[in-house]
Amino acid sequence: MIWTAVIAGSLACYLLKVAGYTLPDRLLTAPAMQRVTVFIPVALLAALVGVQTVADGAAVTIDARVAGLLAAVIALILRAPFLVVVLVAAGVAAGGRALGWLP
Repeated sequence: MIWTAVIAGSLACYLLKVAGYTLPDRLLTAPAMQRVTVFIPVALLAALVGVQTVADGAAVTIDARVAGLLAAVIALILRAPFLVVVLVAAGVAAGGRALGWLP
């Protein structure tokens, strides 16, 4: 059963990649398409961050990762550099756990 899913997923990815080469150039360079494709990496990254922040196996959990994410959002709003954002998020999560405030 698992091999069927692996082969089907691989085939779907391959066909999607081939479709990109077979689409007409005018479709890929259309202004509407270019406006949409700018947001795809942002949406994927946001989905990954959301899942990794609140997922614990099959359950949803609120712990130090959420506090770290909120601290990172505040640092981003304050226009902190990326390295500072990462350090603030890690510091808040680690500090909350070390002090016993957050699980």
